[in-house]
Amino acid sequence: MQVRYTQDHQYIMVEDGVGTVGVTNYAQEKLSDVTTVGLPHVGEQVEKGGAVGVIESVKVASDLYSPVSGEILDANQALTGTPELVNKDAEGAGWIYKIKLTSLPNSTRCWIGKATSLMCGSSVELPRIIQRSFHAI
Repeated sequence: MQVRYTQDHQYIMVEDGVGTVGVTNYAQEKLSDVTTVGLPHVGEQVEKGGAVGVIESVKVASDLYSPVSGEILDANQALTGTPELVNKDAEGAGWIYKIKLTSLPNSTRCWIGKATSLMCGSSVELPRIIQRSFHAI
């Protein structure tokens, strides 16, 4: 399984053409106490960069944008009753949705690994982070 991070502080864990998407631990720390997660609808077709939901906290409400194009396969219904799962385990039990990838851009550059500032499509060099290319699945 490969984990990729976006400049919007989301992650996508890709395995067998299916991505599990959520917000990074860094994002949940900045959001503070998550109070609501608006989930995408299963079966919905989304485009890369399209709005798929919303995450609200005591500080702010933020739209969630899909890092890839595809079909929503599952949404984490546990978050409707316990949105604090995002704070407790953002990159585990606090995942937001699963998407069947229809495309992944070629020649996109992403940071792989953990860091405070994670970027895709950037040539900025961050210390101790290895920049790698990934290819279409």
